Amino acid sequence: MTDNEHAMQERDEERDPPGREPIFNLSGVVASIIAFCVGLHLFRAYILTPEAGLQFLLYFAFLPLRYTGGYAIDIFACISPITYSFLHGSVAHLAVNMIWLAAFGSPLAMRIGILRFLLFWVATSLAAAFLHFLLHPFDAAPLVGASGAVSGMMGAAARFGFKIDRSHDRPAFGGEALPLSQVFRSRMAVTFLSVWFVVNLAVGLASGTGGTPRIAWEAHIGGFLVGFLAIRAFDAPQRQARS
Repeated sequence: MTDNEHAMQERDEERDPPGREPIFNLSGVVASIIAFCVGLHLFRAYILTPEAGLQFLLYFAFLPLRYTGGYAIDIFACISPITYSFLHGSVAHLAVNMIWLAAFGSPLAMRIGILRFLLFWVATSLAAAFLHFLLHPFDAAPLVGASGAVSGMMGAAARFGFKIDRSHDRPAFGGEALPLSQVFRSRMAVTFLSVWFVVNLAVGLASGTGGTPRIAWEAHIGGFLVGFLAIRAFDAPQRQARS
């Protein structure tokens, strides 16, 4: 290599250093869900009137009393166990969920693909709503938020040992989903699980006092358990074969 070619290579490496990743390295489906949740919140909070916004919540949020209060089972009773996961109670609630969705959802979506990711979202959202319903069957307060689905993604991350495969354009969870026995022998996984459950219980039980919004920690656990225990059912077979 001549001195001139060597100098040109050095300039190219300075412009595009190896291993550099884009700042916003999200999967398309995760970016679309984030945009949808943000748009939906802006629509409900700033375009609808307060009365229309409340009616919107009554239609699309998950309300346990809808099923135990003698009300007719309509289309909203059928879809709200899923649609609630796209609604949020405040900008802070939305921001926190979207940050965690970007962090845990993108590597999961890149591993399992769009369709399986959407099915995973539905399953974890349903599980979150179901556990919340079991513990609060006569609750009239609306359940909203992507926390159940995001918690499921955190559970899935623990099964992969938080291992990220960066050999492709966008990082994805790598390796085979660990057997439960191996997960519980991992110090990092056990620490994460312990901290996750303690924080959710502490924050959830302390919420709803002093005028603070009540946090549905039970829904978080429902989503987490499905993501943690059932991720193999959603994993792409070709990824499992290569692991």
